[in-house]
Amino acid sequence: MKVVLFCGGFGMRLREYSEAIPKPLVGVGHRPILWHIMKYYAHFGHHDFILCLGWKSEAIKDYFLNYNECLANDFVLSKGGSSVVLLNSDIQNWNITFVDTGMRANIGERLKAVQSHLAGEKTFLANYADGLSDLDLNALIDFHQRNEAIASFMTVRPTQTFHCVSSQEDGLVTRIEAISDTNTRINAGFFVLDQEIFSYMRPGEELILDPFDRLIAKGKLFTMPHEGFFGCMDTFKEKQMLDDMHAAGNTPWELWRANGALHRADPCETNSQQMPH
Repeated sequence: MKVVLFCGGFGMRLREYSEAIPKPLVGVGHRPILWHIMKYYAHFGHHDFILCLGWKSEAIKDYFLNYNECLANDFVLSKGGSSVVLLNSDIQNWNITFVDTGMRANIGERLKAVQSHLAGEKTFLANYADGLSDLDLNALIDFHQRNEAIASFMTVRPTQTFHCVSSQEDGLVTRIEAISDTNTRINAGFFVLDQEIFSYMRPGEELILDPFDRLIAKGKLFTMPHEGFFGCMDTFKEKQMLDDMHAAGNTPWELWRANGALHRADPCETNSQQMPH
């Protein structure tokens, strides 16, 4: 299945970084969060990506155009440096389509802009470019197909320290509780979408609002709750949390490391362009 990733936002709540680079290139450890997300999908066998670009699109293009597998992986050097053989690889078998979907487009408009690149795909995957999870993607796809859904997505419990307040019309508080203790769940992305989704979309609409309301009316929108790990890099504090987890070796989203899913790659040339990661 093709994977659509929404990479074009301004990342205003992470301005410490996103004023210089687009949020998808902000690092978790020594790799951009976008790399972690794509590696996650590749782990489940989905290597065909469509990047919906906008803000600082040239930086994302440049990152992949100058990606050097020899800097990112273990390798064997021989013949005085004229031969370099990779012991494993990251992106060698990835197919990446870069599409400028507009500087200020919303998610619905970005998805609509890449519709032609999804021709022939009965079902495809889509996601934001700032969230990591240990979700079993195969289970979500099975859930989607079993329910004959047009759109499915993952929900998680909110972890913020906000409190839900119930009150009467005169302001008298009748109940207060931590939002994490309620039955409230939030949209966490990891969408599975059928081609039919486009017939529920209208020009200028945000994906999550009107199109999803139309799917609800038809009984074709489903969500699978996830109780495992989910981390969204929306603020500096959340980035620091992911960095701390990575530094401690606590990376539950790196499912590809669980079974050592690395493969031997072909030799690479040492005179190719190099960009530190």
